[in-house]
Amino acid sequence: MSLFERYLTVWVAASIVVGIILGELFPALFQAIGNLTAYEINLPVTILIWLMIVPMLMKVDFAALHEVRRQWRGIGVTLGVNWLIKPFTMAALGWLFIGFLFRPLLPEAQIESYIAGLILLGAAPCTAMVFVWSHLTKGDANFTLTQVALNDTIMIFAFAPIVALLLGISAITIPWETLTISVVAFIVIPVIAGQAIRGWLMKGGLDHFNAFDAKVKPLSMIALLSTLVLLFAFQGQQIIAQPVIIALLAMPIILQTYFIAAIAYVANKFLGVEHRIAAPSAMIGASNFFELAVATAIGLFGFSSGAALATVVGVLVEVPVMLSLVAIANRSRNWFGTPNAPSH
Repeated sequence: MSLFERYLTVWVAASIVVGIILGELFPALFQAIGNLTAYEINLPVTILIWLMIVPMLMKVDFAALHEVRRQWRGIGVTLGVNWLIKPFTMAALGWLFIGFLFRPLLPEAQIESYIAGLILLGAAPCTAMVFVWSHLTKGDANFTLTQVALNDTIMIFAFAPIVALLLGISAITIPWETLTISVVAFIVIPVIAGQAIRGWLMKGGLDHFNAFDAKVKPLSMIALLSTLVLLFAFQGQQIIAQPVIIALLAMPIILQTYFIAAIAYVANKFLGVEHRIAAPSAMIGASNFFELAVATAIGLFGFSSGAALATVVGVLVEVPVMLSLVAIANRSRNWFGTPNAPSH
């Protein structure tokens, strides 16, 4: 893991502090930034999101999709938890914890918005960091690449309908135009741009691609942290007034992550999948494409919304929780028998 990835939680926490301080010192400046919108999408944030997501999506090789048949059990498990279980359990946990158990402790006006943010997290399977988690569990790199390519393909078509369905069930008004524009802006355009850059770089060979990737990787993390600074410049007063909100929002996210990882891990074991497939399958199933969730929350509900705050909490807990799952997967390797033995 790079320095940024290893200490992402620290950088996120620092961005929170910096954003809150800057928001208190320069409220007019950040209000002006927040007003730079087109079709309800904030333009400065859109640029930051592109800088954040495109370097990640250029790593995805959609040509790997033909490998799906070779690892159909592991891929089937991950697809099942990502698209048939995870969005709905996240919504259910949001309703249970935020809408019921923690309701008296949260600002009533933001309850539905917090739930919407959790739904956005649950509907966005991870694209980038899963390569790190797969590597740390000695996972099969080809399986991880194939799974990510397939997830990204499905996400282009399934993200908006799933989000709309769950927001509708939650009785949250669905801004269809903004949701559609968000999918185009934060999924379709970055995928096209990432693949165009990938194609251009690969003409110079894999070494040329890797050299470019190493140069732009810090840019992606800087864009993420800059987005968080902007977010918390708007959220600062609310957080200062009720810091316990962060902990309360983290509870359903953490429970969801462990729950989904357990389902995927056990299902792979039951199906006779070897550890080098089962571990990354569980990691991909459990982690979130928090960059997309943050961007969409801002586009749909605004900088100062509870939805935006909920997705940022997802960023805050992602790394420590996923590292704990990596440790569990590595310590339970023997549960799957001889490493890398043919599965039956």
